[in-house]
Order: sequence, then C-alpha cells, then structure tokens
Amino acid sequence: MNRPFSIRPEAALAANRSPYFGHGKIEMLPKVLVGDLDDVATLYTPGVAYSVREIMDHPEALHELTSKDNTVGVVTDGTAVLGWGRTGPHAAVPVMEGKAAMFKLLTGIDAIPLCLNVADGDDLVHTIKALEPGFGGFNLEDVSAPTCFSVMQRLDAELSVPCIHDDQYGTATVAMAALINAWKVLGRSAAQQRVVINGAGAAGSAVFDLLLGLGVRDIIVHERDGILCEGRSCATEHHRRIAAASNHGRITGGLTEAIRGATAFIGVSVAAQLTADMVRTMAPAPVILALANPIPEIMPEEAIAGGAAIIGTGRFDYVNQCNNVLAFPALMRGALDTRAKRLTRDVYLAAAAAIAGDVPDHELSEQNILPTPLSETLYPRVSEVTARAIVDAGLARRDPGVGVVEAETRRLRSLVAKRQHVLSELGALRPSQQ
Repeated sequence: MNRPFSIRPEAALAANRSPYFGHGKIEMLPKVLVGDLDDVATLYTPGVAYSVREIMDHPEALHELTSKDNTVGVVTDGTAVLGWGRTGPHAAVPVMEGKAAMFKLLTGIDAIPLCLNVADGDDLVHTIKALEPGFGGFNLEDVSAPTCFSVMQRLDAELSVPCIHDDQYGTATVAMAALINAWKVLGRSAAQQRVVINGAGAAGSAVFDLLLGLGVRDIIVHERDGILCEGRSCATEHHRRIAAASNHGRITGGLTEAIRGATAFIGVSVAAQLTADMVRTMAPAPVILALANPIPEIMPEEAIAGGAAIIGTGRFDYVNQCNNVLAFPALMRGALDTRAKRLTRDVYLAAAAAIAGDVPDHELSEQNILPTPLSETLYPRVSEVTARAIVDAGLARRDPGVGVVEAETRRLRSLVAKRQHVLSELGALRPSQQ
C-alpha cells in the first residue's frame, strides 16, 4: 500500500559516495565465473574468435552469443531534466544512473547511461543509430519538446530495435492506470469524464493520445500560451494536431477557464499551477494527478482542501505515487523479449490496465489507487501483458510463448535479489540508512 515518507538530502547524496563500493549507483559485473587462465583464454582471446566467426556466418547468433538482447541504453541530451530543464548531459548522469538501477532491480535488464553532448536532434538520432549494434533497445529520457517528437518518429522508423520515450509514454501509461482505478473507486466511466491536461509537451501529448484510446472524448489541453483550440495559432505541428482533436466546445482562455467544470486534472507541466480555489470550480470530487517533478502543480494538502476526491503525484513521499517507474521497466522487458519493432497505443493501454490490475479490488481506496515498485507481482505481470500485446499487434520479431516472459522476469528478479543479499553481507547500507 502507498504511504508517505520523507527523504533526507544528505542520504540521497551519501548513497552515491560509498568509499568501499565506489561512487555512483551502478557497476558492470561479468556473468561468468573465472578461476584460471584457461577461463580467461576461453572468454577472451583466442576463444572469442569462435563467437566472432559464428556471428559472421550466422548474424542471428548475435542474440544467443552476446548480452545484446538484455542490454538497453538510457539516452539523454540533458535538455529537459526533471524540474531543472536544460541541465546539460553532465548533471543528467545521476538521473540516468538511477533509471539504470531501476531497470536492473525491477526486471533484470542491464542498462547503460548514455549522456550525450550532441548539437541537435539530428545528431542525437545519428548517435543512437551508431550505437544500435550493441543494444537490444533504447530508453529516451529527458529530451526536450518538440525535438523529442521528431527524434522518436525517426528512431521508430530507422532503428531495428525498440525505443521507448519514457517521458512520453512511461508517464502516460502510469497516468492511465491511475485514472482506471480512480474512476473505479468513484464509480465513474471514462466516457463521462471531462479531463484537463496542463502541459502539451512530451508527456502531455502522450497523455492525450492514451486518453482517447481509453475512451475519453471531452479533453481540454492547456499550455503556456493558453488553451489549445482549433483555429488558434499554434507554435508546433503537434499542438495543431491536438487542437484539432480536442476542446470541442471551443473554450478559450487560461487554466482558470479550462479547469471549470472538469472532472479530472492531469498536470505534466511545472510547479504551482493549480490552486485550491481553482479545484473548487471543478466538478464535485474531482481526480487530480499533479505529476510535475520534483514539485507538483498543486500539493496534495491543498488539492484535498479544494475538494479533490483523489490526488496523485509523481513523488514517493505522498500517497498514490504516480511515477513512471511503475511502467518503464516492464515495458522494456516485454519489448526486449519479443524483439519488438516498436510500441503502440494499444500496447501502452494494455500495460496500463495491467498496472491498475495489480491492486486488488478489496485494497482500492482514495489513498491507494496504484501499486508500488515493491510489488512482487507487478513487473512480471506487466512484462507478460506487454509482450503479449506486442505479439498480438504484429510488432514482434519473436514470440516467446504465453507465460514465458512472466516466468523469466521472476527468475531475473530472483537473481537480482540474491545479489542484493550479497551486497548486504559485504556491508553495503541502504540509501535511506546513509
């Protein structure tokens, strides 16, 4: 069950400064046991030559003889990092290391931080394409809009491995899971809702896309220049597409006008955008998902004071933690195990339903609409559902078979748990204990 807690800044920093294990959150370890020179010769030279020849003769052997299929690159250019924006690639390293650690801990995926000092979107695409031979997939992270849209469009078309933009569809997938359960708790249906999205960047555009797939038809999107509306001058093509498919009532103005009468608010923008007085103008007992990080659009206490029935944020120190860590490890696990060409709306919605379904009906409440990353069942189940959705959509290059991905994810998680136990025996402290 979700619970609030506090995070000490000194602990967050100390966790990366262990003098015994070295700095940072992650390391690379061999998967094989080496005891003598014969082992060294077998693994490296001259033994490695046999693998080289096998792959030259049979390119598909790459998947069996290397770690490619379980390795992803966590890629950023540092242009949209959390609440800080354009930090550059150096300050983005701890975020990518943290994401890499979550991939390994939660689904057994080996992830490599790739913080790139690139000039523009074209340079980013060219670099990722050049890195493709050694990776089974890529997780695009903290790339600013609108560059991220053209980058993802090109990568989907030009890569032979899957690429997931977590800020878009990781965030949107978890938001849909939260809404599914919030509306279940409140006895509401998607088709009857009026949803306001604050923010029309990477996350906002994906939230809009998945809301349509969920069956919501009354959607208003607000961004820094006001409410998107057909006929209004829009700065980008993706804004024009959203404007044409939303706001059928042609409402104009700012967030104050957008929010009036809405049953749900999804914030994917910046801090302190919504007030208790604005919440009071919404429909009775609205759902508020304030997902800006590290400071949400409205703090939970203020949202409840304004009459919100359910409030979720992206933070782990409040209840209803609506954080994309609930989605991205399993989305990638399913994509890797099927060698997916790409992921689509239906795949993300299937994953969202699986995330929502990890909370048993008898445990659902206004304070508990989402599972936590500590759920033993969440990641194996969502990985399996993602894989089956990819296969069903005709996007898989291989079908691992029903139940195989779930079982393999459980096995990998078990191995990671054993390694965590070894760390404990070696004297490692948990971050919160630093």
